[in-house]
Amino acid sequence: MPLHGARAAALLAWVNSTKVCTDPLDDLSQLQDCGVFIRIINKIHRSEEGESVLEQPLSERISFICGFLQKHCKHKSAAENLVSAQKLLEGEELALAKVAVLLLYHTSMSCKSPGDWNEFDYKTQVELASILRFVLDNEESLNENLETFLQRKAPLSSSSASSSSSEEHSPLLSLPHKREVRFLELQKIASSSGANNMLAGPPSSPMGDVMQTPQFQLRRLKKQLAVERENRDELEVELAENRKLITEKEAQITMMQQRIDRLALLSEKQAADQLEPKEMEELREKNESLMVRLHEALKQCQDLKTEKGQMDRKINQLSEENGDLSFKLREIASHLVQLQEALNELSEEHNAALAQSQEKQGQLESELRAALQEKKCSEEKIEILQGKVSLLEDQLAKLRDCSTQEKGEVMGDILKLEELKQEVSSLAAKGAELQATVLRLEEEKQLREAALQSERGRFEEEKQQLGGLVASLQSSLSESHRARERLEQDLRAREAGEPQG
Repeated sequence: MPLHGARAAALLAWVNSTKVCTDPLDDLSQLQDCGVFIRIINKIHRSEEGESVLEQPLSERISFICGFLQKHCKHKSAAENLVSAQKLLEGEELALAKVAVLLLYHTSMSCKSPGDWNEFDYKTQVELASILRFVLDNEESLNENLETFLQRKAPLSSSSASSSSSEEHSPLLSLPHKREVRFLELQKIASSSGANNMLAGPPSSPMGDVMQTPQFQLRRLKKQLAVERENRDELEVELAENRKLITEKEAQITMMQQRIDRLALLSEKQAADQLEPKEMEELREKNESLMVRLHEALKQCQDLKTEKGQMDRKINQLSEENGDLSFKLREIASHLVQLQEALNELSEEHNAALAQSQEKQGQLESELRAALQEKKCSEEKIEILQGKVSLLEDQLAKLRDCSTQEKGEVMGDILKLEELKQEVSSLAAKGAELQATVLRLEEEKQLREAALQSERGRFEEEKQQLGGLVASLQSSLSESHRARERLEQDLRAREAGEPQG
């Protein structure tokens, strides 16, 4: 079964947006040498780790990509089941599309902000958002569902359908009093995590909408926390190695001190035995050389102890920050769940009110159409009757000129004419009533539309504020990120200047 055309095109547009290849690609088959994937990985991690792999055979490049996916994309079966190395080696487009999906997911989790997606057109963003949402909703069952999703439109589950409906078709109306109370509760929730002091704008694109959802934010926070823990573990391992090195240096210093003491005793003994000046000079030179080495070793040991103290403080600081981050993550997760539940409730209330309003609008329009039709019929009857009245008036004018014996017939026509005039008056009155009814219905329709538009505006404004509150929760990890960057810089500087034992 061929790939879903729109999704394949969206993935290709995302690959081209990374700007890792000189000329834009126009088909997924052009990715089969896997060089573009490796350059994307290098760009994500701002390193040249995969540059040497580009010179290796295709099988080695595929192994590198599978290893990266298994380590970083949080899909443990990616290298074995989800992405087949053999199918990548054969250049199968479905396998290439799977790799692109996983790299898109990892990139959006790692470094992409909602504003970075504005370079894509709306249709492409919609497809990328559907891919990202599918991966989020099917993390535990990608092996079974990803191929079907990439080859045709996958049916939405009840949960994902409601989520898509609430985010892609924004709820516009809800019961005013209940909504106002709920929004005050949301503001209280957000203020407890310090989100009210942050500035954040509403989602501006389909990809931005997905990245602002509580599900995506919680997944990103968990991923960041895992990275922080991994950094802490690496620092602890390095600290243990430094402690071991310090112990070895101290043992060397002890041995050298013992040798110096023995040489000093030997020097004293030889001096007492009146050794030759040449031998004394050699012993003195050896002693001085050993003393220099001893001072160097002592200095190295002191530097290592100083560095050990700094590392201990950094480890303690990182542990404290990690604890704070874990607490913030639990708190933010709880708040995000409450915000999502409240948003769902607002959406349900709005949908119910919108359905009721649309039903009332339909009734008004039906009544208006019926009144207009009746008015039209009345006007047509009035025109017909007025024509008859004109005809009878002409006939009466002629009959008045006739003889007296025809007066009875004239009187009959006059009565007949009076009845027509009364019927015309009656229909005219009814037409006036219908005109008033039409005007009333049109005015009521306009008022209803104005109220509905006002409610839509208010609900959209509150939804944007909710989106801002959710987005602002990301700022709670900024201090931890800065600390991590400082530690990485310190470690690189220390590794560059580490004394060789």
